[in-house]
Amino acid sequence: MIEDDKFDVESDRFSTVEIPETAHKISIGNLRCIGEITDSWFQAGVVLTSGVNSVFVLGYSGTIMVHLGWIGGVVGLVLATAISLYANMLVAKLHEFRGKRHIRYRDLAAEIYGRKAYYITWALQYVNLFMINIGFLILGASSLKACYVLFVEEVTMKLPYFTAIAGFVCILFAISTPNLSSLRVWLACSTILSLIYIVVASVLAAKDGMNAPPRDYSIHGTTASKIFSIIGASSNLMFAFNTGMVPEIQATLRQPAVENMLKALYFQFTIGVVPMYAITFIGYWAYGASASTYLLSNVSGPVWVKAAANISAFLQSVVALHIFASPAYEYMDTKFKITGGAFELKSLTFRIVARGGYLVISSTVSALLPFLGDFESLTGALSTFPLTFILASHINSCGYKADSC
Repeated sequence: MIEDDKFDVESDRFSTVEIPETAHKISIGNLRCIGEITDSWFQAGVVLTSGVNSVFVLGYSGTIMVHLGWIGGVVGLVLATAISLYANMLVAKLHEFRGKRHIRYRDLAAEIYGRKAYYITWALQYVNLFMINIGFLILGASSLKACYVLFVEEVTMKLPYFTAIAGFVCILFAISTPNLSSLRVWLACSTILSLIYIVVASVLAAKDGMNAPPRDYSIHGTTASKIFSIIGASSNLMFAFNTGMVPEIQATLRQPAVENMLKALYFQFTIGVVPMYAITFIGYWAYGASASTYLLSNVSGPVWVKAAANISAFLQSVVALHIFASPAYEYMDTKFKITGGAFELKSLTFRIVARGGYLVISSTVSALLPFLGDFESLTGALSTFPLTFILASHINSCGYKADSC
C-alpha cells in the first residue's frame, strides 16, 4: 500500500493506492519479483531504439517534413529530440523515489500525487499505448498491401483485410512471447528488419532524387489549413520519440537501474535516432511536397527489393507492437494472477483469450481508422504530450520540491 501522507494534492492528501506485485519478470530491488532477471542497459537501449526506428519512420517525410518544410522540420526534429531526452531522463531519475522501485508509470504518480493521479496517469498511458498499437496495425496492413500490389495487377483486397491478417499474426506472436524481457532474440531480429527497410527506402529514394527534376518544397494550402497542418506535424514530433513506458522498461534493468536507464536513453537519442533522421530527410529531399505517409509507396526500384522492404516493415511492426502492448499484457497477467510457467496450459489459455481479445479489438479499431497522418497527430496531442512532457516535468518538480505541490 502506498500512503500519500506527505503531499497535499487536493482531496487526495491521505488517500491510499494498492500497488499489486507484478506477474512479469523484473529486476531486483525493494520489490519482490516473479523470476528475477538482469537485463543490460544495452538491451533497454535497443528496445527504445526499436520504438524510434519502427515502421512509423516510413511516414515522417510525409507527416512531418511536408507540413513544416526544411527549416521547420529540421529545427523541430532537433528540438523534439532534446526535449524528449530531457523529459524521459526526469522520469528515469525518479525510478527509486523514496527508496522504492516504481515499475509502472502510474505507480510513480501514485507515490507523489495520490489516488486520483494514479488513475489519470493509468488512463493517459493506456490510451497512448493503445493508439500506438493501432498505428502499428495500420502500418503493418499498409506494408502487406504494398507488397501485394507489387505482384497483383488488379487489386481486389482492401486495407481492412490486410489489417485482419496483421492482427492475426500479432496475436500469434503475443501468445508465444510471454513478457517484455523474453524479446531478447526478437530485438536483434527487429534491429535487422529496421535496417532493411530503412536502408532500402533511403537508397531507392536517394536514387529517385538524383534522377528527378527540381522538387517543390513549399507548404501548400490556405492559411488556416497550414496552421492546422503545423499543429498536427508538431504533435507528430512528440509522438516520434517517446514510448510513454520508461518505468516499465526500466523495471527490467539490473542495478543500478537509474544509471543503466540513463545510458539506454543516451543510446536511444544519439546513435538510435540517426537512421530515423536519415530516412526522414532523404525522403523529403527526394520527393518534396509529394512525399507520402508511407515512403515505400513513393520509391521506384526492383520489385523483389521493394517486396523485401515491405515484408521487413510488416514483421518489425509485429515486434514493435508487442513492446508497446506489454504494459497492457502485464496488467492482465497481474490482475488474474497468471504466475505459472509461460507455457503451462493455464498461462497459455489465458494469453490466447486475453491478448487475443485485446488485439481483436485493436484490429477492429485499426480497420476503421486508416488515416495514418491524422492518427499520429491525434495520438501526439491527446496522450503523448500530456503524458511525456507535462506530467513528467510536474512529477519531477513535485518529487524534489514537495513544498510547491
